[in-house]
Amino acid sequence: MNIGGSVKRTIVVLTAVLAALGIAPTANATASTSLVVLGDSYASGTGAGAYQDGTAGNCWRSNNSYGEQVAARLRAAGRLGSFANVSCSGAATADFAVPFKDRPAQLDALKRDTSLVLLTVGTNDIDYAAYGGTCIQADCTGAPTEAILAKLPQMGRNVTALLTEIDKRSPNARIVLVGYGRQVSTSDNPPGATLDPICGEGILTTAERREGNRVADGLDATLRSAVTAAFRKGVFATYTSPFSRPGTFEGHALCEAGTPFLRGFDALAPGQEGPEAVFHPNQQGQTALASLVRA
Repeated sequence: MNIGGSVKRTIVVLTAVLAALGIAPTANATASTSLVVLGDSYASGTGAGAYQDGTAGNCWRSNNSYGEQVAARLRAAGRLGSFANVSCSGAATADFAVPFKDRPAQLDALKRDTSLVLLTVGTNDIDYAAYGGTCIQADCTGAPTEAILAKLPQMGRNVTALLTEIDKRSPNARIVLVGYGRQVSTSDNPPGATLDPICGEGILTTAERREGNRVADGLDATLRSAVTAAFRKGVFATYTSPFSRPGTFEGHALCEAGTPFLRGFDALAPGQEGPEAVFHPNQQGQTALASLVRA
């Protein structure tokens, strides 16, 4: 019997009940937060600019990332006890336990007293970036889409195992897994809108956008299920999806009429990050992710 898991589930349920009744535990209101940010390029903020010293060209760790923004809010409120951001572009679940890009293993940043862990992970387990490249340079409908969808179940198991390991190292931490959402629209370009060149004729066809969003939706569902599986094992984990709050990202994907929250071919211009930032949140996108985490 998992006694520790049962206790934590009881605490979660009681906290939810108290919140529903408008009764907030006094201790939590003043307690400082020991925050650790783990993850891949979505967590590090690749594409969001303002990169930390020594991280441009490798981990692409941005001061505009959602983790840094959450930490800044906690710091301003006097509630940030300690903070470590070890996220790194390109990291897959298997890379968290070993040195990666000449940096220590991400999991080594976790402590027994860590109280909050934010992370995004999963796409590098399924070669999502390579799939996006296929959509841009060739045709990703049909076999390429089916091949990446077939990788999702194993990715889900990998993420559940990672969440379990995080819980083992930081047993009192709340773990928030942040999703990826959709990168492009599901339809033709809106007439009259000024769009990124990635939306140009013959680059991302309507069929490819629909297929790509099948993958994006499957990725979101798989991450949600991975968190549920971890929670059932007693891991205090929750999932924050860009789909979870209507209006936050609506209309802001690439090739939609609203101000884009993601980088397109603008990332390929001289002096910009290059291909690594394509399909990644810009500063506005990271701010939107931070708002979802805080909510």
